[in-house]
Amino acid sequence: MISAARSGDVIVIVSWVAQTFLQLVLLPIIIVGQNVIQAANDARAQADHDTLAAVHGLTVDIHSINETQSVILDELRAAR
Repeated sequence: MISAARSGDVIVIVSWVAQTFLQLVLLPIIIVGQNVIQAANDARAQADHDTLAAVHGLTVDIHSINETQSVILDELRAAR
């Protein structure tokens, strides 16, 4: 700041103030925003994982039921 103020150039002073403001205020806000977004993404990924695990479990159950039905139908055909 001292060299910027000593220069007496308005553009240099405004540039220093803007740069300092960006570094001290806006960057921490951006970092917090990124952390919030990442937490939301993590929660969404966990929800997707839970949903896919449930769908997989249902698919395994349905496959088992179909296999059992196929065995029963084969036994009924053989009994004719």
